Amino acid sequence: MEKVLILGASGLVGRALIDELKDGYDLYGTYGSSVTSLSDDKQFQLKVQQIDNLKEIIRSIKPDIVISCLRGDFDQQLKFHEELAMELRNKSSRVYYFSTTNVFDGNFSRPHTETDIPISESDYGNFKIESENMLKEILNERVMIIRIPAIWGKDSPRWNSIKESIKNNKVIDVYSNLVCNNLLDVLLAKQMRFIIENKLKGIFHLGSVDMMTQGQFYEKIISKLGSKKSILQYHLFQDNADTCYFTLKSNRNDIPMSLQSTNKDIITYLL
Repeated sequence: MEKVLILGASGLVGRALIDELKDGYDLYGTYGSSVTSLSDDKQFQLKVQQIDNLKEIIRSIKPDIVISCLRGDFDQQLKFHEELAMELRNKSSRVYYFSTTNVFDGNFSRPHTETDIPISESDYGNFKIESENMLKEILNERVMIIRIPAIWGKDSPRWNSIKESIKNNKVIDVYSNLVCNNLLDVLLAKQMRFIIENKLKGIFHLGSVDMMTQGQFYEKIISKLGSKKSILQYHLFQDNADTCYFTLKSNRNDIPMSLQSTNKDIITYLL
């Protein structure tokens, strides 16, 4: 049974991965402050600045697979992942690194595929680009880059915020011209299981197969929740009426359609 270490196992994505992978894998995880559902001997409190602790965990567990969905200070994360890669450099472990749509936030003119060269104007996007490149340089084909859009779940901050806003009649700011795609935590976990089990390599753009503006997505959610309140406040992204795309598109054909979703599927699941 392969050993899997999830870095950031207590977050939204980490929790979904534990639920999906607990049958069939020997799971271990790290957390920052909130413990996970793993047994005490299989979870470790670890902060991104604790490099020596990371090395001890790696050497103790000897994981076959490391999945990183960490959050934290960008500079500390970059150093953390560099030390992780160096620790695994001469081993056979595979690393799955979660990245983001933000690696393309320097060009909103079109959706972006896995073969596009990232260009970012944000600190977050540039940090992720630097991390991707560093990991690929050290680990080569043994690192898989998983780029994801906004993640939703039944206990996700985004979903809870909408329900709280309706309850308290609080305005939600949305963009009427920013085209996005989205993804569910549970489906992401299933996609990850497929990628891992089939040893797929390279860069992956995971997200809903269709696109809609952020405003349209929120409209559908709020109407489905039965709210008659007009709590959406529309804005133009970048104060420009042009359509902007903050969208991941995939040109891969190795993820089956049964593991794909539309925005409508996501909303139906949440409700």
